[in-house]
Amino acid sequence: MRISELAEVTGVPVHTLKFYLREGVLPPGAATSRTRADYGEAHVERVRLVRALVEHGGVSIGDIRSIVEALDSPPPSRHELLGVAHRALPGVTAGAEVSAEVADLLESLGWTTCTDGPLAAGLTAAVAAARAAGVELAPAELRRYAEAMRAAAEVDVEVALRATSAADALRTVVLGTVMVDPVLLALRRIAQEGVSAERG
Repeated sequence: MRISELAEVTGVPVHTLKFYLREGVLPPGAATSRTRADYGEAHVERVRLVRALVEHGGVSIGDIRSIVEALDSPPPSRHELLGVAHRALPGVTAGAEVSAEVADLLESLGWTTCTDGPLAAGLTAAVAAARAAGVELAPAELRRYAEAMRAAAEVDVEVALRATSAADALRTVVLGTVMVDPVLLALRRIAQEGVSAERG
């Protein structure tokens, strides 16, 4: 298909597709002449991935470039693949401090590989911001939240492990995180309403 057809199939304007091509997040099509190229199903999938990350995930083009580079040359283990996905998603605070409280919490949960990374730094910042806003977040409550999140994480990892290739696993992790986070938030709010009603 030509770029105009790719635009029609994906709902992404031609000028945006050309931007994706220039930025290297969409691979070039097969050249049919000096000014024309053919695009296939792999391009349709890539455009849908990029669009979801930009529109729903707020992921920058630079971070999307890291994701698609990993898709094209996946790391050897699924665990490393998860790291690639997490580093590229918004909300990761590289180089920031990790509080002793957060490091101790993660170690007590057995999540020792997580204690000094950017996600732990992000948690430190989020906890500090909540407390600065007047939300009393006691260590015991923080632990209960972490334990509840483990159940959600188990579902995420099980879904990713079912993928037939490393590239599919990365796509699953990235899109799953971006697209399922709002689902988890909605479920949390519904659960709050349900628990509140039960307790009257």
